[in-house]
Amino acid sequence: MNRRGLIIGGGALALAGCRRASDDKTSVAAVAPAMPETIVDLSDLEREHGGRIGLSAQLHQRVSWRGRERFLHCSTFKLFVAACMLERVQRDIETVEREVAITAADIVPHSPVVEPAVGKSLSLLALMQAAVEVSDNAATNILIREMGGLAVLGAWYASAGDHTTHVDRLEPELNVADGDKDTSQPIQTTSNLDWIIKTYQPFGFLAEHRPLFDWLIATPTGPDRIRAGAPDGWTVAHKTGTSGTGQTNDIGYAYPASGGEPVRIAVYYDAPESLSAAGRDAVVAEATRRALAALGLTSAVTPEKPAGPPAA
Repeated sequence: MNRRGLIIGGGALALAGCRRASDDKTSVAAVAPAMPETIVDLSDLEREHGGRIGLSAQLHQRVSWRGRERFLHCSTFKLFVAACMLERVQRDIETVEREVAITAADIVPHSPVVEPAVGKSLSLLALMQAAVEVSDNAATNILIREMGGLAVLGAWYASAGDHTTHVDRLEPELNVADGDKDTSQPIQTTSNLDWIIKTYQPFGFLAEHRPLFDWLIATPTGPDRIRAGAPDGWTVAHKTGTSGTGQTNDIGYAYPASGGEPVRIAVYYDAPESLSAAGRDAVVAEATRRALAALGLTSAVTPEKPAGPPAA
């Protein structure tokens, strides 16, 4: 495959020199786009189902709930790992065709693509697709290692103006709450998503050199989260994140059926462990539904339909 036919943004992406990720906990308000903001009250969902919900959705205005509180990002950060690696390819630091030898030492729980490849090799392109599309943990860790470690990933966040997100551990350890480690804020996440789409927008949404968005659309994980909260006919390009202690997250882009700019959306749900997986997904879907309604894009009516199977 032609490298330029695969890289997000072609030659338009011009980033400042990478720098080490900052430990500064400055409010995200310093980097989030200035725009009207409305609070969407999700306290009734929290009372009914338990836990804590973080929401940010933005288009030409922003709606949020607990938008500046920290939440474990879990596997949602894999979207940004792939974006970072693609940017490195665009700058001729890497090539998507480069093969990486896979060893038994690489394998961690939930490595559906990488584990069968032990003793063989996988390209960076295949590793990125595995990390984003099926949330392969070993693929994610290998990508971070091959780009130079967590400091390089942190510097990529900083190049996007993000000094809020923490990237401290690898999979699967990052799914365990430990202070501010491996956390972000909903408003910061949608600011990052906005930065990506505006940086790469001149090259179109589904052009052949936009593999990241193809993977985000194709992912089978979390069909009952943001996707279930978006109206029929909308296209959702998203990345889920889930932990064994209740965290049920989803971030990405929701494209209206009528076309036009996508909504940048992030929903983080620290759910009680007693709540079923289907119940947790339903809360994320309802938060999505209310966010889109608050932006004036849909009705606030909640459809009555049975919950689907638990997300992968």
